Amino acid sequence: MGQAAFDPAEFRQVLGNYPTGVCAITALGSDGKPAGMVVGTFTSVSLDPPLVGFLPDKSSSSWPKIEQAGRFCVNVLASDQMEVCGQIAAKGDDKFARIDFEVTANDLPVIAGALATIECTIHSVSEAGDHWFVLGNVLNMAVTREGDPMVFHCGRYGGFAQSA
Repeated sequence: MGQAAFDPAEFRQVLGNYPTGVCAITALGSDGKPAGMVVGTFTSVSLDPPLVGFLPDKSSSSWPKIEQAGRFCVNVLASDQMEVCGQIAAKGDDKFARIDFEVTANDLPVIAGALATIECTIHSVSEAGDHWFVLGNVLNMAVTREGDPMVFHCGRYGGFAQSA
């Protein structure tokens, strides 16, 4: 049975109706400078052993720096961190110029104000179409503050609205 052909714009529009959380994946590059990218594809994978995953685009210029580090930190962004999100998502090498962060004992940049952080080593990287599927072994994790998570839905960023 062959694969159905879909128009990429239609595929994106239909799948865009599924809301996702927004995370910044960070690491220290081989030059000691922080590298980062924004993803909406982060997920919990396994409790035993504790594994998480995300899917960077193969065309990402940031992913090779993170992969080379062999470890990464998932920073769960809050709805009030739109500026941080835009800065980390931007192209270029100066993504952290105005970002407040600390480097942990695991040599990972943790973004100030993130709702939660999950520090990982890379368990595996598999091909998944035009993306990579990255599995991470959880080393350390913390809820760093209470707040409203950033959500991406239908091409827009926003927050979570609780139903009555």
